[in-house]
Amino acid sequence: MPRPDTPSRDRLEAILARLDLRQHEERAFVRLYPETARAEADAADRRRREGKGRGALDGRIVSIKDLFDIAGEPTLAGSVIRRAAPPATADAAIVRRLRAAGAVIIGKTHMTEFAFTAVGLNPHYPVPGNAIDPSLIPGGSSSGAGVSAAEGSSEIAIGSDSGGSVRIPAALQGLVGFKPTARRIPLEGAFPLSPSLDSIGPLARTVADCAAADAVMAGETPRPLEPIPLAGLKLAIPEGILLEGLTPEIAAAFERSLQALSRAGAKLAECGIDDLLARFAEATAIGSLAGLEASRVHADWLPDENAPVDIRVKSTLRRRLAVPDAAIRDLLRTRQELMRVMDERLAPFDFILLPATPIPAVSIASIEEDRAEYRRVEDLLLRNMQVANQFDLTAITLPMADTRLPAGLMLMARHGADAMLLGAAASVEKLLRSG
Repeated sequence: MPRPDTPSRDRLEAILARLDLRQHEERAFVRLYPETARAEADAADRRRREGKGRGALDGRIVSIKDLFDIAGEPTLAGSVIRRAAPPATADAAIVRRLRAAGAVIIGKTHMTEFAFTAVGLNPHYPVPGNAIDPSLIPGGSSSGAGVSAAEGSSEIAIGSDSGGSVRIPAALQGLVGFKPTARRIPLEGAFPLSPSLDSIGPLARTVADCAAADAVMAGETPRPLEPIPLAGLKLAIPEGILLEGLTPEIAAAFERSLQALSRAGAKLAECGIDDLLARFAEATAIGSLAGLEASRVHADWLPDENAPVDIRVKSTLRRRLAVPDAAIRDLLRTRQELMRVMDERLAPFDFILLPATPIPAVSIASIEEDRAEYRRVEDLLLRNMQVANQFDLTAITLPMADTRLPAGLMLMARHGADAMLLGAAASVEKLLRSG
């Protein structure tokens, strides 16, 4: 990694040179902006020399998911059917805020089609193989975002998270991935998946970088991250279904993490939420909330049997389109009640601890042609992650130590507790890194 005082233009040119060598087999980025990025890097270096820096993101190399509008071009959202869409008339709100903070936007990253699947495959593009081992899945839907941050072709990557789409690729590639409380960050100019669940979050190597990007995107003034002491914190362990089916290595890493937190003075206690998960599952027997809302977003092309869309997306959304609007309204009312009960359930605790995913990244070959295995893997990747979206919580995943393949430790906190969660995560990050 380059030294922190290396000029932005030098860091950018090193990345662009690497990407140029693989331009004919690029898998992480769908589009690069070399000239505008160079201008942004030069401006950041000039401000630095003049002592007029704009803060923690000034001059940082940032990638954005192919979900966010850039003025003058269509937003593809991972789909070939949007190539003929009208060009965006303005940058997305978060892109404007990142640029205003001095971020250097290097390019748009690949994603699964319409952000709908979690494994990381998109039939229209080559799979962006995991940065740790390109034969492994990257996780989705922010697949290219995870690869760019993990391989260093961006220093911070911006993705979206409606069921784990920031945290899954982060966990599978040894990164920090943060899902803020939904609606803290404006969705203007972000192609929607599920308006009730969508949130925008960063992936990076450190909690501090995620916190800085989050603050800028939320329109807040970035401040130095203040770690919260772990001693005395009350941490909930949701015994039950969310801890089932862990691979032995992830189970062992999770147990080591709990022991380290206990030694640091944190107070661990069991907290049952299986009943709430069961009630949510019952309410969504008509279809996932993401699928139901997405079917309305995509109602214009769904009747076309020949639409060139991933069959995993098209078949699911077509079924959900048949669900009456009244049933969706009932589901949303039920969700509001379950969110209220979950908030009460978590009130005695500072945050919840879980393995981010019960399994590490699997091989691309193992799921590419095997639909049953694909579905099994996707269900496992989503299982723990989607709880934060379903119940409107905030969550972050951190790399656990001493695993053969990356595995994440997820911290979840109540709605609106983003600042507290980031402060606690900074302390947990240091603890895990110290062994």
